[in-house]
Parts: sequence; structure tokens; C-alpha cells
Amino acid sequence: MMHQKFIKVLDYIEANLDGELDINQLCHVAHLSKYHFHRQCSTYFGMPVASLVRLLRLKRAGYQLAFRNEMKVVDIALNAGFESHEAFSRAFKKYFSLTPTNFRNKPDWTQWHIKYDDIIAVRRRCQTTSLMPNIDIVSFEETLIATIEHRGDPRLVGNSIRRFIDWRRENNLPPSSSKTFNLIYSDPNLVCDDEYQLDIGCAINLPVQDNAHGVVTKRIPAGECAVLRHVGSDDTLGASVNFLYETWLADSSYQLRDFPIFLERVRFFPEVAEREMVTDIYLPITK
Repeated sequence: MMHQKFIKVLDYIEANLDGELDINQLCHVAHLSKYHFHRQCSTYFGMPVASLVRLLRLKRAGYQLAFRNEMKVVDIALNAGFESHEAFSRAFKKYFSLTPTNFRNKPDWTQWHIKYDDIIAVRRRCQTTSLMPNIDIVSFEETLIATIEHRGDPRLVGNSIRRFIDWRRENNLPPSSSKTFNLIYSDPNLVCDDEYQLDIGCAINLPVQDNAHGVVTKRIPAGECAVLRHVGSDDTLGASVNFLYETWLADSSYQLRDFPIFLERVRFFPEVAEREMVTDIYLPITK
């Protein structure tokens, strides 16, 4: 029962991250007296509610700084609930040891992940598995894709994403007109950092020409796939992937095809809130 209270609190915070988060309303959501709310939330989340809100807002700000160059720093600061550029800069540097401008120019993803590990723990603690995911079987058509191959530390994927975004912009291939894919070759929880492999890609009509970004042409082959739609943050994506492999596949009459599991990014952060992200997980299968 208490677990459900805090799931509702986290959902409410994420749904209202742009506005004022009134303590009385949070107490109402949790059905807790304000005399006990802070202590119980801090115990469950592992941090005060104010720190949780600040980290969630700063994560979005960090993504906007790193991946949305068209956004002004002052606008990012206001979106994060700060009254001024200066206040935002002080808070950002306190958490991530870089000013917003320095982070935009050269993100330090290692420091970022050290701070953000606490949020991952909160999300996983609040994750619910009470509903059985719906799995569809689809016939996937062969798709030509342009990809950047990320090899190495999964905490540095952000650097590869930046390079790929730059290439997409240069080639006028925004997500609105070119589907976004990830090919997942390894589980970061099961391999050493230097063995991690991930491709970041998008659909294209013609092979990629030689370029300075390291983007190459690949194909997702045609064939049957089991598809699970994951709604929410990537922090809990692993549980959905594991469900496909460990539960659904074991209970099905299908076998795996010789191609890695892949993702289609339908709606992604920071364009939408993390709780509103939509990722279709494709597991290549055969009878």
C-alpha cells in the first residue's frame, strides 16, 4: 500500500515538473499528513523530495543543453524552474562540476551518471510489474538505416548521440520524417564497459556517403518480430527487454533470429517528459 503511495507521488512530480509543486498537493496525492510526508518520502526515495525534483529538472536541462543547441541557456534555466541564468548556473555547477555553457560545449557524462544513479534507483524502486505487457507479432519490412556505432563505456553514449544529431541536421533527416532506431548488441549490466556495443540510427532511402561523423549504412532485415511498447523512462527499459527474453520467449513457440534486438524511438526525451517517452522494442523471431 505504501509502495503505491510513492509511485503516485513520483508520477505526479514528473507530470507537473514544469509547474509549482505545492507541498499540500503532494501530501494529498500521497494521502499523508504534512507532518510525516517529508520524512517518509526521504526514507522511500533515498533523498528529500526537493532534491528529487531538482535532479529531475536538471536532467532535462542537461539533455537540452547537450542535444538541443537551438535552445538558449536562459530559456532552459526558466524551464527548469530557476528565476535567473545565474541561479541555474550555480545549481548546475554544484551538481555536475561544470557550468551550463561548459557542459553544452563538452558534456562530462561520467560525472552526470554519478549524480543521476540516485534517480535510476528511485525509478526502479517505483516500477510496477502488475500489468502483463501486450506483445504483438509483426512482419517488419527491410529498412535501410544510417548509423553511428557506439563502442565502449555506456555512460558515454551521449557523445555518440551528439555526433549523430549533428549528422542528421546536416542531412535534413529530423525524427519527424526519419524513424529513429537503436540496435542493441549487448546488455550493459552483463558486459565490461569496453565491450558494450550499441548502434544509433535512422531510416534512410539511399546509402550514406563518406562523412566526418563516422556514420555508416546498415540494414535491418525483413522478418517477424515480437514487439513490446515501453512507455516511460529508459531507466526502466531493461525490465521490458528482460520480460521479452525471459518470460514471453520462454512461453512462446518462437525462436530467436540471427539479428539483435532493436528499438524504435517513437517519442523521446526531452521533447516529451520521461514518463511520456514511447519506445517500441523489437525482438527478431522465427518459428
